[in-house]
Amino acid sequence: MDLGLRDTVVLITGGSKGIGLACAQAFADEGARIAIASRTRDHLELALAALQARGAHAVAIEADLGQPEQAARMVREVESKLGPIGVLVNSAGAARRTPAAELTAAHWHAAMDAKYFTYIHAMDAVLPGMAQRGGVIINVVGTGGKLASPTHLAGGAANAALMLASAGLANAFAPRGLRVNVVNPGITATQRMQEGLMAEARLTGKSVEDVMQQKLRAMPMGRVAQAEDVADAVVFLASRRAGYVSGAVLALDGAAVPMVV
Repeated sequence: MDLGLRDTVVLITGGSKGIGLACAQAFADEGARIAIASRTRDHLELALAALQARGAHAVAIEADLGQPEQAARMVREVESKLGPIGVLVNSAGAARRTPAAELTAAHWHAAMDAKYFTYIHAMDAVLPGMAQRGGVIINVVGTGGKLASPTHLAGGAANAALMLASAGLANAFAPRGLRVNVVNPGITATQRMQEGLMAEARLTGKSVEDVMQQKLRAMPMGRVAQAEDVADAVVFLASRRAGYVSGAVLALDGAAVPMVV
């Protein structure tokens, strides 16, 4: 199936590891031109080498998206090297998982800065161009924005805010040819999963291994998601095959939470 992504410029924030890197690899396999962004130079260099080894046309941009001016500089640099951005995939930033009893005002502020504002700053930076020529934004958010977890309340609040912002932007910019969608991965085999397991282990007094086994028993498919599972959905939503999909929030939890809203 031709997804029509060849030579499309795709910017992936948080693209140096985990879901972001899996997305970069999947877009590269479709012939897109890839820009990955991260705060950490070492991670970027490793990821860029891996992408180029697959034959990808890729560049790496170091940027702290907690700073709006760095987000704007990131977009300028990508477009000077690759051309106008056609797809933005936001996968950068994650709130630390903290048991509810340990939450302070600082945790809530940090969660919004780490997840909500990093995505907002990246979207703000690409919106002027995309409002003129069209484009696609896909925000990798997480199920914590719909299902409250006692170890992820601050991060879940940031996720919920992102879903609302995404749906609103999809509606506002649809007449200009811009699509905005959200994918909500459930538990996924990345470094962030391990951090979540450790936070839940502290809360429950169980071992990390026991928490993981409990999670697996609750998964209808008998496994957690792989980063590539998420990337496949992201690439489809970015493609012309999903040309009438906008304002959608797609759950990627393997039917673990059977809900319809």
